[in-house]
Amino acid sequence: MTGTLTVGDVIAALGRRAPAARAAAWDPVGLQIGDAGAPITSAAVCHEVTDEVVTRVEGGAVDLLVSYHPLLFRPTTRIAAGPGAAGRAYRLARAGVSLVVAHTNHDVAPGGAADALAAALGLADTVPFGPLWGGESVRFVTFVPPESADRVAAAMAAAGAGAIGRYTDCSFRTAGTGTFFAPDDARPAVGAAGRLNREPEIRLEMVAPAARSEAVAAALAAAHPYEEPAFDVIERRGDAGFVGRVGRLEAPATGGDLAALVADRLGGVVRAAGDPRRLIERAAVVPGSGGDFAAAASAAGADVLITGDVSHHRARAALDLGLSLVDPGHAATERPGIATLYAAVSRVVPVARHLEDLDPDPWRAA
Repeated sequence: MTGTLTVGDVIAALGRRAPAARAAAWDPVGLQIGDAGAPITSAAVCHEVTDEVVTRVEGGAVDLLVSYHPLLFRPTTRIAAGPGAAGRAYRLARAGVSLVVAHTNHDVAPGGAADALAAALGLADTVPFGPLWGGESVRFVTFVPPESADRVAAAMAAAGAGAIGRYTDCSFRTAGTGTFFAPDDARPAVGAAGRLNREPEIRLEMVAPAARSEAVAAALAAAHPYEEPAFDVIERRGDAGFVGRVGRLEAPATGGDLAALVADRLGGVVRAAGDPRRLIERAAVVPGSGGDFAAAASAAGADVLITGDVSHHRARAALDLGLSLVDPGHAATERPGIATLYAAVSRVVPVARHLEDLDPDPWRAA
């Protein structure tokens, strides 16, 4: 990258490997504090924006803080000095430190937190499971003459349609025949007035964020050659990233031995559920709070689910499915992913610090 590096440049670089659109709908990823156009010369990466992290960066040596956990997770009515997330946000803003978040979009990305957790535990032949649904989206369907399909698709893409993950300008096209009767005073772009016309057409389909629907519709109408372009806007749910991975253990292990392996490689305060003598061959992993994915892990053929924050009732439901559990805690399952997030930032920002010594885990062994 040449020229002055900006906060926006870092956001764009992270977005190319972990698109914000792949984050869960509830997850406030991206720029939380600062100006995307602000120049930067240094960055730091943290697991979570704690008081200790803010103290470390507010001295002026860091322009940009990239955090895995969002600081402002819920709407707030004021940013003022004091304890809590709002107080830490005030301190960062006062110090001129921008804050960018890469969370569930980093979880699902290739080489992100889910892959890093699987690699840390030595899983082989991994496959994804556990769809993580993004924000509301729609599918546009319109019908255009073959010679106009590229122009209409390009206009829709420029307005925000056609992005799927890291790919842009995505469309699906099907050839067919359109029919219409044009009145005598009409001036159709194809066919003739005063008769029933049968014309070759392309059915053009593109997805778009629901928030871009009006802009895409306007672009479609402006680029379309027909006097009355026909199009549909269909609500949809799709293109999910997958927050979990299932794979083979390096060697079959008993439930008790696997819990010891997890404690050795991830740390944390490890809890285990299920018969400690049971032989485990296939393991599922979900970074963070993955108890909701127990049924999906079982359906994917896992013998055990390794994740954090599993509640009593989720554990009981998992055992009823024949699924063992190993829970080393929320932060422990995410640590491998923080290392890959730091690696991604350091490839963009020449001076980057990894604040790995400031562990946000509130739990300790009694």
